[in-house]
Amino acid sequence: MEQSPFNTEGQQLRGSMNGFKITLCWLAAVFALTPVAGGADGASSAKTVAYPKPYVYKERGLGRNAEFTLNKSGVLPGWLSLAVQQRTRYETLDRAFRSGSTGSDQVLALRTLAQATLHLPQHFKVQLELQDSRAYWNDTGSVVNNTIVNAAELLETNLQWRAEDLFQNGSRTLLRAGRMTMDFGKRRLVARNRYRNTKNAFTGIDGIWQAGNGNQIRAMAALPVNRLPTNTTQLLDNEAELDEESPDTVFWGVFLSTPHLPWSGRDRGEVYLFGLHEEDGDFATRNRRLYTPGLRLYRPRKTSHFDYEWETVFQFGTSRSSAGIGNTRDLDHFAHFHHVEAGYSFAAAWSPRLVLAYDYASGDSNPNDNKNGTFNSLFGANVFDYGPTTIHRAFVRSNITGPAVKLHVQPHSKIKAALHYRAFWLASSTDTWTGNSGLRDTTGQSGSFLGQLIYLSGAWQVTPNVWLEAGTAHRIDGEFQDNVAGSPRQGNSTYSYIAATLSF
Repeated sequence: MEQSPFNTEGQQLRGSMNGFKITLCWLAAVFALTPVAGGADGASSAKTVAYPKPYVYKERGLGRNAEFTLNKSGVLPGWLSLAVQQRTRYETLDRAFRSGSTGSDQVLALRTLAQATLHLPQHFKVQLELQDSRAYWNDTGSVVNNTIVNAAELLETNLQWRAEDLFQNGSRTLLRAGRMTMDFGKRRLVARNRYRNTKNAFTGIDGIWQAGNGNQIRAMAALPVNRLPTNTTQLLDNEAELDEESPDTVFWGVFLSTPHLPWSGRDRGEVYLFGLHEEDGDFATRNRRLYTPGLRLYRPRKTSHFDYEWETVFQFGTSRSSAGIGNTRDLDHFAHFHHVEAGYSFAAAWSPRLVLAYDYASGDSNPNDNKNGTFNSLFGANVFDYGPTTIHRAFVRSNITGPAVKLHVQPHSKIKAALHYRAFWLASSTDTWTGNSGLRDTTGQSGSFLGQLIYLSGAWQVTPNVWLEAGTAHRIDGEFQDNVAGSPRQGNSTYSYIAATLSF
């Protein structure tokens, strides 16, 4: 596929934005017309509606019935909550597929998170979180970057304010200011990373207003935090250096969601717009000035029922082909991403759920036309769609297309497993195979088929405080790896990991 069938530039862009505006107005009407659950005054919903969450704290470790936690120890004052988690994960990759690399790779990745909450009067809280991410058993030939190492860093330090019945009876409001982490929607564009050894952080303001019926409006404006150091030698030594924000990079967003679309009580919807504006300053950038509107419709899984998900994202503005100091040419940017899936949850032993999915993330069709068609996934997560990251990270949400089949099973309440199969093509054969490979053929003569991925994973809640997980991802080469210049041509590769997480 050399070019997207959607990409007819100006007319398509105007049509897409008109459609987005219509959808935004439609969802706003849903907000306005849907009555608050519990009656006109919303009184009963005020007793049941929980406060909105800025992210889902799924760090995998603490079971529901944990008898020992720091908060249950009886030694902490009532105004203080503490939670500590330590994850140790060993990863190995038997054959390299990165440009110019050969041999195998391994890493022992350690991540410790310590979270403290100070409960203050008048609905105020102070949230603090320390992240200590380190790596061992790697070397100069390994994948070494600050998605794996970020030693002794203050991940969150923010002031929170909560309110009830603001603007509407039964509503809940959460405001945060300071350094923070965030999840938005399915987490494809903004995520508090879970599998990755380090997490994205932002410094700014985040506000969420949730009606009594679950409709939600969210707005944020922040400076992305740059993880330091970036030097390979310092990272190999696990050196600690304070992360920094840059006033030259600003990220903002508006997000609306509803748990009840008009045509079905089970269907849900989200519509959003993110903006990223950056320029060279303290840190070299690609001078991205991007606007990213999107729409997501989905139906949550339920036993003996079909479910689905559809997410469409457009991206326009300007960007540069690299962050090089000598690169001052701004390119017209237009890109897009689409994800569709349908699933069914069977009423059978092991609670199997079968999913069929398809993804398309555009690539740049011509490196010499002063345009950039490569989709940028901003600060999103990849694992749940494309398999493991860190030293693997073979496939990401950029210049890629292909179908998937997924099977999820849960043989026991404390054990679950999943088998994923995907086939991958470059959306544009003249653009880069994005991810850890860095391989590109600007002529397009190396072909577009990247190969296949078979990913098996499993997890076990051994005790309420101990979580074990393991997995293996087998990547099968396609024609592109055989033909492109710089390919190590080592053949198919297998990535495996095993991890233990202790929480208390």
